[in-house]
Amino acid sequence: MLTQFFKDERGATAIEYGLICGLIFLAIVTTVLSYGDNLHKLYIKIGNAAGGAMAGS
Repeated sequence: MLTQFFKDERGATAIEYGLICGLIFLAIVTTVLSYGDNLHKLYIKIGNAAGGAMAGS
């Protein structure tokens, strides 16, 4: 019975798909966080430039 349990491959595909989905999720989260950080820095830079332009007028 134990050897039959170890030879049973049902569910292996579901585990593989789960791992693939997890890796895709991590890639998406990493990309979004990186993009969000860069976008925040851009808004700060634009805000500082606009503030300097308004103070000079």
